[in-house]
Amino acid sequence: MSNIIVVFPKRENAVNIRNSLVRAGIEVSAVCLTGAKVCSMLITGTMELSCVVIGFKICSIQIYENLFRIRLTCFLVASADKWMDGLPDGVVGLPLPIKVYDLVNTVEMIQQTQSRKRRKRRETIRKRDDSQRKIIDQAKALLIERNNMSEEEAHRYLQKSSMESGTNMLETAQMVLTIMNE
Repeated sequence: MSNIIVVFPKRENAVNIRNSLVRAGIEVSAVCLTGAKVCSMLITGTMELSCVVIGFKICSIQIYENLFRIRLTCFLVASADKWMDGLPDGVVGLPLPIKVYDLVNTVEMIQQTQSRKRRKRRETIRKRDDSQRKIIDQAKALLIERNNMSEEEAHRYLQKSSMESGTNMLETAQMVLTIMNE
């Protein structure tokens, strides 16, 4: 199951939203009171997240960039006049005052969308053609040879590097081949 971070400057607002989501059966990973805390959690990427429910006062370009980089949806809770100019890509808005029904339904919709996107990415990974598999195998062989890794360790290294860099495994394998062959 994917998780959610709730970010509001007032602890009582954040806790109320968290409690409403938990009562509806939605797992909330953390409650943050500052943008810096949520950015550090997003950068470390230690958990599988589906969205960040955030108050308008904490929103910043840095948070949006981190969310966009890791393909997360930002769920902005603010009065409707705050986003009259429109919302950036990857941001879903819900006007104040919040109705619990709307909050829960919107978060569930975001989770379903994220789940579909993850499934689609996994399916494209399975549908690699022979030339793509060959490039990945070459990168693994190079890692095995030069770094004395097992095949499984080389595969995990490529996976981890691709997740950290925000690229797919094929692009990461191509980067490894380019860098190590120079």
